[in-house]
Amino acid sequence: MTRYTPVGYYGGMEDRTLTRLKRIRGQVEGIIRMYEECRECSEVVTQVAAVRAALGAVGKELLTDEAVACVRNQKPVKMEKLLHKLFDIS
Repeated sequence: MTRYTPVGYYGGMEDRTLTRLKRIRGQVEGIIRMYEECRECSEVVTQVAAVRAALGAVGKELLTDEAVACVRNQKPVKMEKLLHKLFDIS
C-alpha cells in the first residue's frame, strides 16, 4: 500500500492528522450504532454535525500546511490554487 505524503509534510504532522482522522472514524462508528439503535433523530444529527466540523478542520489544516510548504518552496502558481481551494475563491 502506497502512503500519501503531502508536499508540506513535516515530522509530527502525520501523527496529529492521523489521530484526528481515527477519532473521526470512531465518531462515525458511533453514529452508525446510534442509527441502528433508532436513537433520537436530534442526537444523531448533532453527532453528524460534529463529524462534519471535524472533517472540515482536518481538511483546512492539510490545505494550510500545503500552502505553507508552497511559500517555503516559492511555488506561487500552486500557492494560488491552494488559496482558491482554502478560501473558496472563484
